[in-house]
Amino acid sequence: MGELRDRMEMNLKLAGRSPRTINTYLRCARAFAAFHMRSPAEMGEVEVRAFLAHLTDERGLGPEGLRSYIAALKYLYGEILGRAEVTAWIPWPKKPKRLPTILTQHEIARLILFAGSPRTRTMIMAGYGAGLRASEVRHLRVQDIDSARGVLWVRNGKGAKDRIAPLPHRLLQQLRDYWRQVRPPGPWLFPGSSGDKPLSAGATNYHFRRAVARAGIERRIVFHNLRHSFATHLMEAGTDLPSIQVLLGHARLKTSMAYLRVRTDHLKAITSPLERLDLPDLA
Repeated sequence: MGELRDRMEMNLKLAGRSPRTINTYLRCARAFAAFHMRSPAEMGEVEVRAFLAHLTDERGLGPEGLRSYIAALKYLYGEILGRAEVTAWIPWPKKPKRLPTILTQHEIARLILFAGSPRTRTMIMAGYGAGLRASEVRHLRVQDIDSARGVLWVRNGKGAKDRIAPLPHRLLQQLRDYWRQVRPPGPWLFPGSSGDKPLSAGATNYHFRRAVARAGIERRIVFHNLRHSFATHLMEAGTDLPSIQVLLGHARLKTSMAYLRVRTDHLKAITSPLERLDLPDLA
């Protein structure tokens, strides 16, 4: 795509999009150009329809997989090429409302105990103890730990927003122990191999999967499930929804309300009508 790719990347950066979003949009735009072996500037609605049909019919992409391609094409034609009508007809696929996987506190404890290294243990505790995303944990710096106020400063989180997260005493102690043991160079608490950049997303996922295997957890989980568990466990302990919204950094209360669907404490308080049936012993 050449010059068109460079323009798209620059515009995305100026718009404050995250590196992950930028890479995704560029990858999807490249795939579109490669499919037709032509520049997007030379193509229009017919080619877009053919490409989306290829993604659904031949590659079998579902709604979630399609959304990235649609977002990239809409941005490419609307913001870069000034031809929004080319993609204006594309509807947004309806996202399936799946329930997030919530770990038990026993599973969380096993993950921490079988983390395998001080770095992985500290990252897991930060993800669960403060409700941080994996990217937010990876980008923590020494100066983001505000022990006097009992908070972590989350810089440039999702949506390019800063926020403060709780710093429980147990996490603070673990951070101090980790610092004494590892003494990471540079500003990053969890540096990559070069030392001048934070640990990569791939490396974070790899070490988390290793911890999951060592802990004997057979369910398919990712680092983000720690954040889901943080919110759900807080809700089950009686924390109100607006407070959870603030802690998670959600712009809309509706986003946080998803955790109402996975809490179990209120279900345990309900007596099923099955229990009230006058049945003999069936054993």
